Amino acid sequence: MINQNIKWIMLVAGVITFTMIFALFSPHQALNTMFGLTIDGELGELIVRNWGTLIALIGGMLIYAAFQPHLRPMVLVVSGLSKITFIALLITHGFAQKMLPTLVMDSVFVCLFAYYLLSNMPTNASEDL
Repeated sequence: MINQNIKWIMLVAGVITFTMIFALFSPHQALNTMFGLTIDGELGELIVRNWGTLIALIGGMLIYAAFQPHLRPMVLVVSGLSKITFIALLITHGFAQKMLPTLVMDSVFVCLFAYYLLSNMPTNASEDL
């Protein structure tokens, strides 16, 4: 079922992930909405803008690769690793409770991506040659 619907899974994940583009345009609101924190200074504002842009780019890659099957493995690995890193940072820095919906959603996407990748691995190494 996951293999048959990966396009739609990637589109949903991509659109949700792409919404972080709002941090580029409203870094103060993004940081406050996500973590309940405020930005102190121009450097913090630049970092939040960049952070939101990078996350949105991953969302854009998910959307694009949903329509380009040959790109799916690379994009799913990059997106999955990014989400795993974010999940680990939330947990290790004490934000897991505050960010529980995001943590759960990203965890579900990571599991779906991993299942798809593992179920579509070549069974014979000579297939890649």
